[in-house]
Amino acid sequence: MVATAERETLGFQAEVKQLLHLMIHSLYSNREIFLRELISNASDACDKLRFEALATPSLLEDSPELAITVEVDDKARVIRISDNGVGMSREEVIDNLGTIARSGTAQFLSQLSGDSRRDAQLIGQFGVGFYSAFIVADRVEVTTRRAGLDADAAVLWSSDGQGEFTIEPATRDARGTTVTLHLKEDAAEFATTYRIESLVRRYSDHIAFPVKLAEAGKDEARALNTAQALWTRPRNEIEDSEYIEFYKHIAHDAQAPLAWSHHKVEGTREFTGLMYVPAHAPWDLWNREAPRGLKLYVQRVFIMDDAEQFLPLYLRFMRGVVDSAELSLNVSRELLQQDAHVDAIRKALTRKALDMLEKLAADEPEKYRTVWQQFGEVLKEGMAEDFANRERVAALLRFDSTANDEAAASVSLPDYLARRKESQKHIYYLLAESPEAARASPQLEMFRKHGVEVLLLTERIDEWMMQHLREFNEAELHDIARADLDLSDIGEAADDKLDEVREQAHAALLDRLKKTLSGRAEDVRISRRLTDSPACLVLGADEPGIQMRRIMEAAGQPIPETLPVLEINPGHPLVERLEALEDKSHFADLAHLLLDQARLAEGRQLKDPGAFVQRLNRLLLEPVARPAEGNAGG
Repeated sequence: MVATAERETLGFQAEVKQLLHLMIHSLYSNREIFLRELISNASDACDKLRFEALATPSLLEDSPELAITVEVDDKARVIRISDNGVGMSREEVIDNLGTIARSGTAQFLSQLSGDSRRDAQLIGQFGVGFYSAFIVADRVEVTTRRAGLDADAAVLWSSDGQGEFTIEPATRDARGTTVTLHLKEDAAEFATTYRIESLVRRYSDHIAFPVKLAEAGKDEARALNTAQALWTRPRNEIEDSEYIEFYKHIAHDAQAPLAWSHHKVEGTREFTGLMYVPAHAPWDLWNREAPRGLKLYVQRVFIMDDAEQFLPLYLRFMRGVVDSAELSLNVSRELLQQDAHVDAIRKALTRKALDMLEKLAADEPEKYRTVWQQFGEVLKEGMAEDFANRERVAALLRFDSTANDEAAASVSLPDYLARRKESQKHIYYLLAESPEAARASPQLEMFRKHGVEVLLLTERIDEWMMQHLREFNEAELHDIARADLDLSDIGEAADDKLDEVREQAHAALLDRLKKTLSGRAEDVRISRRLTDSPACLVLGADEPGIQMRRIMEAAGQPIPETLPVLEINPGHPLVERLEALEDKSHFADLAHLLLDQARLAEGRQLKDPGAFVQRLNRLLLEPVARPAEGNAGG
C-alpha cells in the first residue's frame, strides 16, 4: 500500500480482481447492462436516504426531491450517473468498492459458465453490479459525500480495474454520488443521448425516482422515466413488460418471472402487494439464514429490503413488494415481529402466493413443472410449517409414481385419488434412496400384481415431510415398507389361518434363520408382500428409514440402533434351496447373503462389505454339479 496525507493507493480483494478480469475481458456481448446496474444502485441510495431521513430529517438538507441524473459527453467519451441519495463516507467507499466478501462473490465466481450471456445475468443477482462499469470503461471515478457530512468530507475513488484503486479527499457541494465512466474506444456508442435514452426506457422506466438526462445547452434535465412506484398504479394501466422489468430490478435477475400477482387490499387492513414467482432458484436458496423476504414500503417510503415476516419460510423464493398504510414509518424488525397488522398481511399474502401457484398448476402445467423443479423441495417444508394451509400446500406437491414409465415428478395427490381403485382407501408411497432403487424395490411386487399405484419418494426431505403429511382429503398415507402394512383394501385380504399354516410349514427354516441372523435381524417371518423376490426388509412403526438416517447423520445426531425385520418368500427358488441345505456353514453363508441382498435392494450400506464378498466368493466357488443347485439363481 502506498499512502500520503492526501491520497492512498490500495489493492482490490483477490476475488474482486477475478471479477474485474471477467468484466474487462469476457462480457462484450452484454455491455449495456452497466447502465441498468448503476441506475439501480443510485435508486437504492435514494431509498436508503429517504429511510434514514425518517429519524433524521436534516439529512435531506435543502434538497428533499430525490433524483438520478445521467450526463453524456460524446467528444470526451464520458458518462456521469449522479444521485442525491445517501452517499458514502471514506470507510464506506473502501468497504463497498474494494472488498465484496459480503456479496457472495465466491459463489458468483464458482457459478460462472463461460457463457457470456448467462454470466452477465448473474451480475446483479450477486450484488456486484457496480463492477459492470468496467465492461465499457477503462477508468471509473466515484465522487461521493455522505449525507450529514460537510462538503470537504467528500471522497474521490478511482481505478482502471487493473488491481488497485486510489482514494483521496474531495469537495462536493451536495450529498450523494457521481460515477464517472471514461469509455473505451469501442464503447463510444454509449456516449450518445439517443443510446442512453433508449437504455433507460428499456431497463429503468420502473424506477420510483426521476431518471433525468442532462443535455448540453439546456438548463433543465429531461425526465426519461415515469418516476412512479409501479405497484401504486392501477393494474389495467401496466403492461406486462413493465411488470417484468420491475421484477428484474428488485430481484437483480435478468430472466423474466414465471408469474406475478398485483393486488390492493382495502378496509380494516390496507396494503398493496406485488409478488413474483422466479424462473430459477437463487444461489442461496438452501441457506435458511440468508436474507430473504419482500421489500417493505410504508406509505411508499422504503423501509427494508428483506422483510421476512410477510411470508412463511417455505415461500422464501418469492420476490416482490409490500406497501402498507397501517404500519408506523419508524417500524423496526423487532416491532414487525409483534405487530397484529403484520400477522394479518402475512396471512393474506400467503393466500395470494398459494393462489398464484395453484393457478399456474391448473392453467400452465409446463410453467408449474419449472416451479417444482426449482422450488419443490422448499415447498415440501410447508407441510410442517403451515398447518393452516396444509391441504393447499399438499395439493401443490408433485411425485414420481409407478404409474409413470420413468422418473418424472408429475403426479399430484388429487391425481392419485382420482384414479385409485374403487376398493382402495389409502394412498401408498415408498421411500427410497434414488428413483432407480425405488422402481427396483421388492416392496412394490404385490402392488404391481393388483395394479395399485405407489408414489415414489426419493429426495432426502421426503421422509421428514411424510411425518407431517399423514392424510389428504380424508385418505391416509401409508408407507409400504412398514411391517404393519394392511393390504386388505388392494385385494390382498388378510387370512390369518393361511398365514398360520405357512408359518408352521416353514417353522424349521424360520427358526434356523432367526438363530443364524441373531444380532443382525430382529425377526424373520413369511412375507405376504413378495411375489418375485426372495426377501425384503421391513421397518417397525417408529423406526427411522434410510432418508431420515441420512439426515440425522448429516446433522451429527445419534442414530438409534434398531434391527430390521427380514421377510422371506418361501416359494422363491433361492429360499427353497436354503430350506433344503443341511450344511451349517453353507446355510449360514446363504442366510447372511439373503439379508445383505435385501439391505442392498433397499439402498442401505453394508456394515461389513468384506464379509459379504468372502461369503459370495465361497458360494461362487461351490461345485456346479452340487445336488439341488440347478435352479439356485434366484
